[in-house]
Amino acid sequence: MAEKSVKAENSGATASVSQPFEVLVVGGGLAGLSMSVALASAGVSVAVIDREDPDAAVAAPYDGRSSALARGSQQVLATVGVWPFLAAQAQPILDIRVSDGRIGRAASRLFLHYDHQDVTGEPLGYIVENRVTRQAFQTLLPSLPTLTRFAPNELAELERGADASGGRGQNKVQAVLKDGQRITADLVIAADGRNSMLRQAAGIRSTSWDYPQCGIVGTVHHERPHEGVAHEHFLPSGPFALLPMVDDEAGDHRSSLVWTESRELTPHMLALDEADFSEQMQRRFGDSLGTLRMPGKRWSYPLSLMHAERYAGHRLALIGDAAHAIHPIAGQGFNLGLKDVAALSECIVDARRLGLDIASSQVLERYERWRRFDNMALIAATDGLNRLFSNDLPPVRLARDLGLAAVNRMPGLKRFFMNHAMGLVGDLPRLVQGRPL
Repeated sequence: MAEKSVKAENSGATASVSQPFEVLVVGGGLAGLSMSVALASAGVSVAVIDREDPDAAVAAPYDGRSSALARGSQQVLATVGVWPFLAAQAQPILDIRVSDGRIGRAASRLFLHYDHQDVTGEPLGYIVENRVTRQAFQTLLPSLPTLTRFAPNELAELERGADASGGRGQNKVQAVLKDGQRITADLVIAADGRNSMLRQAAGIRSTSWDYPQCGIVGTVHHERPHEGVAHEHFLPSGPFALLPMVDDEAGDHRSSLVWTESRELTPHMLALDEADFSEQMQRRFGDSLGTLRMPGKRWSYPLSLMHAERYAGHRLALIGDAAHAIHPIAGQGFNLGLKDVAALSECIVDARRLGLDIASSQVLERYERWRRFDNMALIAATDGLNRLFSNDLPPVRLARDLGLAAVNRMPGLKRFFMNHAMGLVGDLPRLVQGRPL
C-alpha cells in the first residue's frame, strides 16, 4: 500500500513529466549537499531539493557560523572532491586548550591541552566558515553529471510506495515540488533539519528538550595571532570558545566566537554597542590574544537537544539534524552529520553494486545500526559535559579542574581523546578513512 508522507499546498503550476532518480535528498544545507555529492561522486543519480536561494546562501552575512571539521570529516570532503575548493580558507587546528574559568578572573591553572604533535603530526581539524563550505559545494555541483539541484524550491507532496517484490524494482517514491515539477526515486533522504517535516510525517518520534542557553556567534578580530590554537573556557553560563580562522584580506587576525549564554541575558548582550560587547568578551576570555573586538554582525541561536527514535522508515532515511541535534559544547554537530553521510552512502553504493533495492529494510537497518550507538554516545557526552561545566559550585568546580589536569598528565588517555575528537575512533566508513566509495 502506498504511504503518504508529506502533503502541502501546491503552487498551482502545471506539473511536468516525472524525472527519475535513484535518490531524492530533501534539504540543501551542509548535510544534504554532502549526501548528494557523496552519492553523485559514485555515479548514483541524485536530486536535491533546496529551499534556499543558492546565491543568498553564500553571501557573507548569511548566518555567521563556522564549523569545526574533525580530521575524519576533512577526509570525507577531500574524497568526494569538495576540499580543494575550500582548503585555502580552512584554518588548521594545531592545538586545543580547554580550561575552567570564572568571569573577570584568570582561568584555572589546571587545564587540558591537546597538541597535534602528540598524535599524527597532522592538524587535529579545521575551522571553516559555513558560507565558504556552501560556496565550495556550489562550485563543485555543476561538474557532477548525475546530480540535479532544484533550488530555490520546496517539496509540496511526497508518496512512498510499496516495496518491490525483488531486485531493484521500479521507482517507488513520488514527489511533487512547489512549482509543479515531479520527481520519482527509489529512496528519499531527509536532511531537512531538526524540525524535519519528513520525520514527523513518517510518524518517527523523537526525544528533545531545550537548554536554558543560547549560542552567540560571529567573527572576532584580535590583536595577536592565534597560532592555530582553539580555546574553550568553561564558564557558569556555558562554554566560551574562540576557534582560529584564517586572517582576512587586510591581514587582521580572526577567530570564530561560540559564546554560550543564558537565554535571559542573551538579548541584553546582543543589544550592546561594539565597545561594550567587546569588553564583555574580554572579561570572559582574558588578554592572551590581546584586544578583542567584533566589528561585524552578531547572531544568536537557541540551544536544544533532539534525537529521533529511528533513523529510517519505509523508503526513508534520516541524516544530520533531522536525526539528531546536539549541544555545540564539543563542536561535533556537522561532524556527526558527515559520518551519517559516509555510512549511508556506503550502504547505498554497496547495495547498488549488488543489484539490490537500495531502499530495502536490510540496507536501511544496516545504516541505522552503524550510526545509532556513536550518535547516542556523543549526545550523552555533550549533554553531560554541559551540565557538569555549567555549574559554579566550588566542590564541582574543583573536581572537574582536577579531572582536566589528570587527563592532561596521562598521555595514552589524552591520545585516545584526541583521536576521538579527530573522528578517527570506531567502525569508520570508507569515506572517513579517506577511501573512495
